[in-house]
Amino acid sequence: MSDTQTLHAAFAARIEAVLRALELEGALPPGASEAAVTVEPPRDPSHGDLATNAAMVLAKAAATNPRALAEKVVAHLQREPAITEASIAGPGFINLRLADSVWLDELRAIAGLGANYGRSNAGAGRRVNVEYVSANPTGPMHMGHCRGAVVGDALATLLEFSGHPVTREYYVNDAGAQVDVLARSAHLRYREALGEEIGEIPEGLYPGDYLVPVGKVLAAQFGPRFVEAPEAEWLPDFKTRTVHAMMDMIRADLALLGIEHDVFASEAELQQAGKPAEAEAWLRAQDLVYDGVLEAPKGKTPEDWEPVELPLFRSTKFGDDQDRPIKKSNGDWTYFGADLAYHMQKAAHADELIDIWGADHSGTVKRIKAAVAALAQGEGREIPFDVKLVQMVQLLRGGEPVKMSKRSGTFVTLADVVEEVGKDVVRFTMLTRKPEAQMEFDFAKVVEASKDNPVFYVQYASARIHSTLRKAAAEGIVPDPAALDRLGQDELVLIRHAAQFPRLVEAAAAAREPHRVAFFLYDLAAAFHAFWNAGNDAPEKRIIVTQDPALTGARLFLATQIGQVIRNGLALLGVEAVEEM
Repeated sequence: MSDTQTLHAAFAARIEAVLRALELEGALPPGASEAAVTVEPPRDPSHGDLATNAAMVLAKAAATNPRALAEKVVAHLQREPAITEASIAGPGFINLRLADSVWLDELRAIAGLGANYGRSNAGAGRRVNVEYVSANPTGPMHMGHCRGAVVGDALATLLEFSGHPVTREYYVNDAGAQVDVLARSAHLRYREALGEEIGEIPEGLYPGDYLVPVGKVLAAQFGPRFVEAPEAEWLPDFKTRTVHAMMDMIRADLALLGIEHDVFASEAELQQAGKPAEAEAWLRAQDLVYDGVLEAPKGKTPEDWEPVELPLFRSTKFGDDQDRPIKKSNGDWTYFGADLAYHMQKAAHADELIDIWGADHSGTVKRIKAAVAALAQGEGREIPFDVKLVQMVQLLRGGEPVKMSKRSGTFVTLADVVEEVGKDVVRFTMLTRKPEAQMEFDFAKVVEASKDNPVFYVQYASARIHSTLRKAAAEGIVPDPAALDRLGQDELVLIRHAAQFPRLVEAAAAAREPHRVAFFLYDLAAAFHAFWNAGNDAPEKRIIVTQDPALTGARLFLATQIGQVIRNGLALLGVEAVEEM
């Protein structure tokens, strides 16, 4: 059971105290495993406020049937003043109804904790490395990168809020053939900057206009020195300088989304430092790398195929379908070989690794998980490793596919999208579906002022609360908890909903699923809008009842705390809680 100080954790502690009492009475044997005991809201709210499976889980250890054990648990719980009803359902579930005072106390707790409401130490200080974006440094960010960027950043924030020290990391793939192509593309723009008519960009080079300023900088630095020079003379320097320029551009694009990484790890530097070779030596010592020959390709074998002995990682030992080469026949490291060394480097400074990848990398998951499993085995420690695959985003405008960007040459840039609809709209929208689900981003729909637009609906709830507070202040009425006992069942329903937030945050962090926060916020906003709209037909249900300042003060206090929970949830997603719209 969690030690987080939330309403649910508090009642979990009460259940635990009852179980200790039953041990003393001899109704439960000491030391029975309670790992599977849960205390959570029932799926059907009509069954009560909380439910526990304690009797179902522990009946076997108690050598009795679940209902008999449940009766003993209920007998203890009925003595609790905070519990108005404890009943047995089905084969032995226990449903609890809580006193109104419990929910009013939770409302006060929200006010007292403010921005820390929902924060916990559930992570217990376990260090997590979250690697996300890691786009090739060959151009500006596009919407394919955007979704993974937002998912990774929100997940990192969620984990920090839940008690994990987090390292946000970006892996710069600056050692592959695509970087050579980038340097050649920059060289073409360099010649253009010096006055050469380059015409249409040749096939195989990057065509985007974003390299034009890079070419101008190179022209200013080198003059005509490398116009006719052999490639070997300028390629290394052009690679370094162009990658640096691209990473500056990528950092600026990410900043538009409010994203900053702690670490930018360079693949080129990794290789220059000999890390892949170190990884190979370490793995050979563990008998996890050996020299062998790959099987011939399945199906018809190509005429030019011939068996070559290569260093192979024993990934089949960890569930992969074949062992994987870590070097090519020319002696260069394979992408997997470098990636293996990179994950070893990350694991040296973390207790857990999380990678956010595009869905097109799904074929690599098994082998990298095998590599991390090998590392954990060799070090004799557990290194949990999770890969989140994020589907691409289809851009639409009024249902029609969006044309490509001239600046990028082949895609719509992230900067273009943020400039048009704003950071908050982009970030929230990216979290309105599970990352593995397909997503459409329609420019028209994401700015629509309707209930069907989750971004608007949640932001509108925040703005509506602030508008109500301003109106009340103009009438001389401020939030006041003095008369909270005047609140009725409609208000308590809203409090019950908001009180799920700490438990939701803890569960979302444990599952590594930040989209759960967005789903929760939409439901909470819907509950608040329903509460607010009830006053349209029944004036006595309005938040501001001018002739009853005490009740108004209590309702304003409630609205303020609902706004606080919305603000806390939006902060986890990197979205501002607006005060007016």
